[in-house]
Amino acid sequence: MARQSVQVVRARPEDESSFAQLWTASRAATGLSAKHAEKSVRDGRLGCALRRADVRVYLATSDGEAVGYVMCMQGPVGALSDELAVWIDLIWVDPARRGGGVARALLGMVVEFADHIGAVDIVSCVPAGERELNRYFARLGFSSVVTERTTTPAALRRRLAGGPVSMAAEAVRRRRSLRARARGQVAMVREIQTHSTSPF
Repeated sequence: MARQSVQVVRARPEDESSFAQLWTASRAATGLSAKHAEKSVRDGRLGCALRRADVRVYLATSDGEAVGYVMCMQGPVGALSDELAVWIDLIWVDPARRGGGVARALLGMVVEFADHIGAVDIVSCVPAGERELNRYFARLGFSSVVTERTTTPAALRRRLAGGPVSMAAEAVRRRRSLRARARGQVAMVREIQTHSTSPF
């Protein structure tokens, strides 16, 4: 595909509806149901993310149409380090617009943000099963440093005690945990009185 004219801007709380459309489309493309994605919008998770001081969401548009986004967070490289890193949590481009420079434009803004806050590293959090995306980041110079494995506190507790783990029960617990975390984040955001006006 020929290179497109792409504009990238930071998504603000007032841009939630535009971001929500892309978010819903991206979640459906990865196999989640539209209802599940829409519930995330109704629960206020997207609005919460847009208001968090440590999170940036950048939207890409081409010919006036929203075609992709990247969500990243700033945080320390490690628990014992005071050096900052930018963590790319999600990046998605409309399949019909891939190969036209949209992802590069989005990542270019991530670089600008990293420079702005003085981050020493940019870390991509890519699902292990996303081979194409893993190869894409590898071509851009991202190296594999660690393998992240996740579980719930309850599942680990049972494993440590030598008991069996019910996958169905863990799925229910994980959903409850995510809902509780989202409610906590919304409450935290409501306490924020000022918001940054920086383009980054």
